Amino acid sequence: MMIRAKIEQLTKLAAALLVTTLAGAAPVQAADSESGWSLLNMTPGVTEISRKIYGLHMEIFWICVIIAVIVFGAMIYSIVTYRKSKNAVADVTLVHNTTVELIWTAVPVAILVFMAVPAAKTLVEIEDVTKTDLSIKITGFQWGWQYEYLDSGVAFYSHLDRKSNTARELLSGIDPNTVDHYLLNVDKPLVVPVGSKVRLLITGADVIHSWWVPAFGVKKDAIPGFINEAWFKVDTDKPGLYRGQCAELCGRDHGFMPIVVDVRSKEDFEAWLKDKAAEQKQAATSADPAATPTATAPAQPNATPTA
Repeated sequence: MMIRAKIEQLTKLAAALLVTTLAGAAPVQAADSESGWSLLNMTPGVTEISRKIYGLHMEIFWICVIIAVIVFGAMIYSIVTYRKSKNAVADVTLVHNTTVELIWTAVPVAILVFMAVPAAKTLVEIEDVTKTDLSIKITGFQWGWQYEYLDSGVAFYSHLDRKSNTARELLSGIDPNTVDHYLLNVDKPLVVPVGSKVRLLITGADVIHSWWVPAFGVKKDAIPGFINEAWFKVDTDKPGLYRGQCAELCGRDHGFMPIVVDVRSKEDFEAWLKDKAAEQKQAATSADPAATPTATAPAQPNATPTA
């Protein structure tokens, strides 16, 4: 009976401690990105949604830590205190104790409900693609990406950059350590503006790919015949290059289709988009014979004049 009373007391104390801790839990702040711990953990990223995902991750992590401390603490205490060398007698009625069974059923349910609320809220925000400033269609193919700016008609393909592609070849003789951002660089990056909500329409051309940029908190599968939606909004003070890669085992050269996003100021982006649109329009005009004036056929040097 003494063992059962002790276990009931420990269970009630643990439940009260856990509920109190969870009720007062606050969102965890982003860790220092230069610390050793952060290299093993998720990163807060450079978008609001990525920080919310990071905060949710850390909140659930600390809940798991608290549960582990309570459960293993109770186990170790019981093993040490009620060991055979102390002539402890097992309480065979413990498994039929109504109070203990109610507590160890109700507490996990309460924990799951507590965790479900912030998780559901974050998931809803991840899927909210309303009120966007820019729409880009992304098509994954073996082995690269196609980007189409739907509001301006600009489109281009993005592949692994030439230096990485050459260095990766068998017997190339090139040390990969001498190549900047080896296998994580492209010939044409995706260009977006800071402070704008960018909507992504992601699909596949052949097999399933996955567009993943960790700093944005975005990872969506590119499935042929389907269009998945995602979005991100880079902080206004965080321009620069951000890298990712295909996160789906999409075939032999899966490891050679990186993603690079060039985040620029809104002014620089508008200038780039205008220049790109003019460049592609000129290229299309030059390639279309019907759009160019008919030129006079040059005289054949050996042609015989007709009467």
